Amino acid sequence: MPYCTGCRPRDKKCAFLKKKCDLLANRKVEYCYQCDDFPCQRLSHIDERYRRHYRMSMIENLEFIKENGIKKFLEKEEDKWKCPRCGGIISCHNGICFDCGLDELRNKKKLYRWED
Repeated sequence: MPYCTGCRPRDKKCAFLKKKCDLLANRKVEYCYQCDDFPCQRLSHIDERYRRHYRMSMIENLEFIKENGIKKFLEKEEDKWKCPRCGGIISCHNGICFDCGLDELRNKKKLYRWED
């Protein structure tokens, strides 16, 4: 999944959370922060991995959405992940732009890791 557009836009069950969470799967909650168990062990586990490898936190994102709303979150994320070279979208999984960085992606040894 080098260019995953996310679960929500595709109306798919998240491979890590939604398919194993009754509340999300059955649309009893829209966001994990609406659960009494937030952040659950599964979310905490994936959040730790994303902090370590992909420079982002799902828990921080959800807390921001809870406090500020999805519209402000999307505006913030659009700025955060905007390519400084071409204005395209940078992947959180490897820091490479979807539009102008394909050659860079082809030459990477670890496709899904940022390089420092």
